[in-house]
Amino acid sequence: MAQNDTDKPALALAALLGGTGVLHFLIPKLFDSIVPPALPGSARSYTYASGVAEIGVAAALLAPRTRGLGGRLAAVLFLAVFPANVQMTYDVLRNEKAPRFLKIGTVLRLPLQIPLITQALKVSRRAR
Repeated sequence: MAQNDTDKPALALAALLGGTGVLHFLIPKLFDSIVPPALPGSARSYTYASGVAEIGVAAALLAPRTRGLGGRLAAVLFLAVFPANVQMTYDVLRNEKAPRFLKIGTVLRLPLQIPLITQALKVSRRAR
């Protein structure tokens, strides 16, 4: 696969999603802990389902033929996991023992979903 400047954002998103997806299976307890408790069913089911989704979207982003769809799916996935990021922030802020840098980091992480979503949509547009 020839690599050019339009490939780099797609490959970066694929690496991010693929790596995170694998982590869902290597350290599932971490991801279980941020599944919002209001969701029905077991947290582990959501952990594994989101891990599979992240790996699948990463694969779609890697292949130029499916990159447009992969970009759109990545944007949807970033929206879908946002409640887990909010849950993690909520839990960390309530934890008196959590270090200040962790509290600040989780709050600052929330708006980072916006550039991830816009980058995924840009990848999708460029793939057409």
